[in-house]
Amino acid sequence: MRGVKGAIPLRVITISVEPVRQPDVLALMQRGDDYALSLYPAENYHSLDVSGLERAGVTLLAARFDGALAGIVALVDNGDTTAEIKRMFVADTHRGRGVAGALLARLEEVAAEASVALIRLETGHPQVDAIALYEKHGYARIPAFGPYVDDPTSLCMEKRLP
Repeated sequence: MRGVKGAIPLRVITISVEPVRQPDVLALMQRGDDYALSLYPAENYHSLDVSGLERAGVTLLAARFDGALAGIVALVDNGDTTAEIKRMFVADTHRGRGVAGALLARLEEVAAEASVALIRLETGHPQVDAIALYEKHGYARIPAFGPYVDDPTSLCMEKRLP
């Protein structure tokens, strides 16, 4: 459609496993931290730091639009057919474009390839957009688990994979 008046340029999204220690990934993680800490007290922010993301069994996925980082998500494989979603964050400039849904779909593929049968996650009550996204993709609310049991700001969800 080159040269056609009003044509929309094609933007390609790619989602791949990437290392954590890249300047754009670290910067997006910091933006995610800043956002979360604007919603929750520090003691109620259950993040996974860089060294935690580099542990065995943790996979970081990065979504890129024409090479520019748009979003990230991590899958923490517990080694018992369960896993947890951590660090889901999409840059403001890429929200509303399907990035989070695409990241979630690819994360579920990676989980299934690793024989994960159940994915859990923790988000917070103020994050209504995140909650709606997870519900749209088949995640159901569950009682708090693990480190989130005594956190009144936490909302936990899970999804069984086919």
